[in-house]
Amino acid sequence: MSCIYITPSSVFPRSISHKNSTTPPQNPTRKPSSIRCSSLGVAEAKVSTGTTEPLLLNAVRGKDVERPPVWLMRQAGRYMKSYQLLCEKYPSFRERSENLGLVVEISLQPWKVFKPDGVILFSDILTPLTGMNIPFDIVKGKAPIIYNPPLPLADVDQVKEFMPEDSVPYVGEALTILRKEVDNEAAVLGFVGAPFTLASYVIEGGSSKHFTKIKRLAFSEPEVLHSLLRKFTTSMSRYVKYQADSGAQAVQIFDSWATELSPVDFEEFSLPYLKQIVDSVKQTHPNLPLILYASGSGGLLERLALTGVDVVSLDWTVDMAEGRRRLGHHVSVQGNVDPGVLFGSKEFITGRIVDTVKKAGRGKHILNLGHGNEVGTPEENVAHFFEVAKGIRY
Repeated sequence: MSCIYITPSSVFPRSISHKNSTTPPQNPTRKPSSIRCSSLGVAEAKVSTGTTEPLLLNAVRGKDVERPPVWLMRQAGRYMKSYQLLCEKYPSFRERSENLGLVVEISLQPWKVFKPDGVILFSDILTPLTGMNIPFDIVKGKAPIIYNPPLPLADVDQVKEFMPEDSVPYVGEALTILRKEVDNEAAVLGFVGAPFTLASYVIEGGSSKHFTKIKRLAFSEPEVLHSLLRKFTTSMSRYVKYQADSGAQAVQIFDSWATELSPVDFEEFSLPYLKQIVDSVKQTHPNLPLILYASGSGGLLERLALTGVDVVSLDWTVDMAEGRRRLGHHVSVQGNVDPGVLFGSKEFITGRIVDTVKKAGRGKHILNLGHGNEVGTPEENVAHFFEVAKGIRY
């Protein structure tokens, strides 16, 4: 499959090489150039889908789409000037992520500027912890802090199952508002943390380099860890459904730390619990797309697909074409441009986008980064990413 630029003023398209690509001059008085991808290397007529469903949902479900939908992990955040101004006024992350008005405003900031195909809720995977009787805080410049990690089984017994409608009603209200604001021009996305990743934060007392505490627990007192994982599984299943009932049209599950496990340990401490969440959600919400992201997942790709999720999100350490082959075409893929690419030139960014789309092939692909936007990413480069991505045509 080749990708080619189409400019409003040109009759003949010119091919793009993903190694030495060039962007056309910007002209605010005309529509931006687009990139067309074709197995024959010729421009194809633009086809309107004429559907009211968001592009992202159509792509995940394997419907014929004219381009891959695009959104970015951490697309609302510290790289945006508008967010930085809010941080000056509201310095507490928890206030920004637990105040209904601020959650909606921050979630919509990138939507108003870039018009991505997915608008994700501004929140944190640790938000449910307070409602589970696990006090925590997120301090500026530091990792999350978990107070009094529940290590003995007696402590785990004190962990409550999460009731989102009671503990985080603002999450449901925010998703309902976002759904109305976006009005199906994009898909509204929710997200949750996976059981093993949440347990890792809790047992380690925050972030970790070597995960010695949770591995010590897993390998010396596995029944304690399994007890905690079961509570997180029930709670996150309920949280996914709550988000869907409130307006989320797809939900991403972050299992960021599962890749710290060996394959055999992943099969004991992560995979069965992810399966339980997927099975539980699909019983009541069979058409809700579930996306699974695990950083550094190259060694576990085939196992991630066994969870039953609809989409596996690849990080940038996996070649997109290789990931597609390993997962099989029955699973949609998401990703996987290196976030560091956004510090490069616009020509370089364009080339990497084109390369990723070509390797993913037509359909069942959500264009995204292989991880979240980094602090200090030039906002104009994010704008360029979206402009190029939305100009692509298969």
